[in-house]
Amino acid sequence: MLASNPKGITLQHKVPAGLDRKEAEVYRQFDPERLPRHIAIIMDGNGRWAKRRHMPRVAGHRAGVAAVRSTVETAARIGIHALTLYAFSEENWKKRPASEVDFLMRLLSRYLKAEVPTLDKNNIRLEYIGRQHELPEDVQKRMEWARASTAQNTGTVLTLALNYSARSELVDAFRSMVNAASQNGGIEHLRIDEEMVGEHLYTRNLPDPDLVVRTSGEMRLSNFLLWQLAYAEIYVTPTLWPDFRGVHLLEAIVEYQKRERRYGGLNHGDAHAAPAKVRS
Repeated sequence: MLASNPKGITLQHKVPAGLDRKEAEVYRQFDPERLPRHIAIIMDGNGRWAKRRHMPRVAGHRAGVAAVRSTVETAARIGIHALTLYAFSEENWKKRPASEVDFLMRLLSRYLKAEVPTLDKNNIRLEYIGRQHELPEDVQKRMEWARASTAQNTGTVLTLALNYSARSELVDAFRSMVNAASQNGGIEHLRIDEEMVGEHLYTRNLPDPDLVVRTSGEMRLSNFLLWQLAYAEIYVTPTLWPDFRGVHLLEAIVEYQKRERRYGGLNHGDAHAAPAKVRS
């Protein structure tokens, strides 16, 4: 990627340290000055990955850890401000066998214990969204330990969506608003607008995602960040999550930068276009 400095000399953007050869090749295809601030990922395909290999579903979940590590490290190396991973939905409690859910909880605990040194090395701060209080107590303790261990880091904010549901998030937000109003003058004074809703969401300390990536080729949001993704660009890849790596994240960014984000406005040059005919 080429750029001009104040003296008019053309320079090539430096490839961040730590990127492998394939990642560096893709990195050179986009403008590092126009990165999405917040990327959200729906990690899907662990079960299908395992089934194709005639392995139990839990093998797919275990293999998915390597995808998380590669993706998170690459995001940190290129300077992504925030990365949110949809790790465990509320629906998983109801629709997955108890043995699989238990495995996922143990896997989460092991992941947090093993990855904190890597998060620290990459200056990554760990956060969570979702109804954490409903998770097993020992898992909650490990989560809090990992959060506290990375609290001083100032780089990428890695947020794990655990026991998360977008609809539950909105319910919790409205409950929080009503509760706050009842303790401050009464709910008859409550005035709800978009800004107030945003201040009561789980993600109130994060910018809305610019880009949402879904693996495994599925074309749905699966109850993930429904409020926050209102204007996000959607990128779907057929790659199953255990096969996803940092290079795939960079490819998603290349595609993201090809698009023109209008937020309901007009393209450049459209302002003088003839109005569309209204069908009767």
